[in-house]
Amino acid sequence: MNFLAHIYLSGDNDLIKIGNFMADGIRGKQFEHFPKDVQKGILLHRFIDTYTDSHDVFRQSTKRLHEKYHHYAGVIVDIVYDHFLAKNWSKYSDENLEDFVDRFYNSLHENHAVLTEKIQGLLPVMTRENWLLSYRTIDGIQHILTQMDRRSKNISKMQFATAELKEFYTEFEQEFTAFFEDIQEQANQKRLTL
Repeated sequence: MNFLAHIYLSGDNDLIKIGNFMADGIRGKQFEHFPKDVQKGILLHRFIDTYTDSHDVFRQSTKRLHEKYHHYAGVIVDIVYDHFLAKNWSKYSDENLEDFVDRFYNSLHENHAVLTEKIQGLLPVMTRENWLLSYRTIDGIQHILTQMDRRSKNISKMQFATAELKEFYTEFEQEFTAFFEDIQEQANQKRLTL
């Protein structure tokens, strides 16, 4: 799961959302230096990643990409799944996606002091390019995958993965739907124990 799904699976607490959103850059026990609810978000993120990576349906999606993209297949599927969440947003939320995204961006600005330096630096670009909303379209996914490929010095070849997204669009969407029903339940239960 990528940014949008992690934020969505965090529930209604802004600090849990922020922790979940920025967790990838926080190693080991560094999370203990953050406010309690941010810590919960970081731990929730780690749970979601572990659960996702071992899930049969997610693995089925990554298997389709593994021969061409190797260990980047999981990263691509994370982004592809965010596409289907954004595309089918009204199935999962009564709030429209634009409002949800705007509220989250505002929350990041309001809690700027809590953010890691990396996220503080990323925030202007993220909001200007409206990353979270851009997941809705294949063009938006193309842009994100191209940016990620550049960060890998074009080794990952992720910029080409929209070809597989288009070719196996129905299969990926069915897999996302099955997986997301499960991860929602798991994340809800995990939040209760944090």
